[in-house]
Amino acid sequence: MIRGVHLEAQWRREALRTNLWVVPILEVVLAGLLFVVTLALDKAAYRGDLELPSWVISGTADAARQILAAIAAALITVVGVVFSIMIVTLTLASTQFGPRMLRTFIRDRTTQLTLGTFVGTFGYAILSLVVIGPGSHGDFVPHLSITVCMVLVMADLAILIYFIHHIATSIQLPRVIASIAAELSEAIEAGAGEPEPVGAAARGPGAVELNVRLDTSGATVPAPASGYLQFVRHRTLVRMATELDAVIRLDHRPGHFLVQGHLLATVWPAEAAPEVARSFARAHITGSSRTLAQDIAFAVDQLVEIAIRALSTAVNDTFTALTCIDWLGEGLCRIAARWSPNPVHRDEAGYIRVMTVPVSYERLVQRAFEKIRQAAHGMPAVLIRQLDALAEIMAETRTEQQRRVLLVQAEMIERLSRESVAEAADREDVHRRYLAVLAAHAQAQAQARAGSGS
Repeated sequence: MIRGVHLEAQWRREALRTNLWVVPILEVVLAGLLFVVTLALDKAAYRGDLELPSWVISGTADAARQILAAIAAALITVVGVVFSIMIVTLTLASTQFGPRMLRTFIRDRTTQLTLGTFVGTFGYAILSLVVIGPGSHGDFVPHLSITVCMVLVMADLAILIYFIHHIATSIQLPRVIASIAAELSEAIEAGAGEPEPVGAAARGPGAVELNVRLDTSGATVPAPASGYLQFVRHRTLVRMATELDAVIRLDHRPGHFLVQGHLLATVWPAEAAPEVARSFARAHITGSSRTLAQDIAFAVDQLVEIAIRALSTAVNDTFTALTCIDWLGEGLCRIAARWSPNPVHRDEAGYIRVMTVPVSYERLVQRAFEKIRQAAHGMPAVLIRQLDALAEIMAETRTEQQRRVLLVQAEMIERLSRESVAEAADREDVHRRYLAVLAAHAQAQAQARAGSGS
């Protein structure tokens, strides 16, 4: 339950972060609140209720207007420059990394903070400008507010310098690939071995029997809208199924594309399906794009997309593909050691209420290796690096089934090498790496037997 709450909170944070308006609006609101405070102090000083420090800027109303008008004009110009830099960055990212990489740059906190800081300071300067005017004791000039505005401008200059540095480094491919790999690691940790709720021991029919009932006498629930399934609230579904004394099987997982009116879930008994269909909108979220909250395959696909773009004839950047393979191997090492998603969700009484189809270890390995192998026709360097990654993953496997999945990939890479690599010395290099995978497999088998014997 706790992990489910964490996943939902993670999805909400991701949804709020992947946009360019939340942080700027928040900073504008904070700038407005700061202005309210400084204006109150300025009015108190104007009435003579307090004395401002000596470092506060002083001057006439006309001078204050000129300063604030110049600051506001300069800030809105810089906002345009920042926005232009951001658009150029997004264009380069879309061209070089693929359109699905845009979310990585849109969710970048530095870009959002830079844009918000300049817009907030602009708003603060405008508010300070409009309050200058005649008063009972002569012209009212918000000296403290003007001083604070100057401080904000100096802070904006520092942020602008850092923003330019950040953009220059963030579009470098190794940095982009490493950030995606970090997201993959977070997704693995968030979804690894989601525990069942603490409650009574397992009761009622098992998953196999329930699948038979769902297939023979269950009723289907259609998807209410088209789009990618982004998030499923399993706790809500469990509660719903418990109230109806039903079992719900989700026939799609986050990352799948749903077509309105087509199969989304199956419910047993059939008479509970209409109520489940009416309430299903509260339990799932669809959108126009995939997210990482419950879709671990999305991060794998992002790295694969960069790799196959790099291997294309138009780009021909083998080293970028090798970097992607390295990070894919690191992620699959984690998956082999920790990935054990729970396909069933029970209620507090121990009955199975929700059944899912989580992405399997085998499918993740296939997604990570097959498209890159297909794009690496006649490229021994890429084939060698894939075999090296398979040997590293082999050392982290826990079952013979996991190891067999890796051996299948190694055999296909070896076969492709014999068919597509023209140079005999290159084929021999690939074959030596293939033998290293077989040796790693034998060693993992020996360790497994020693562990079971002890």
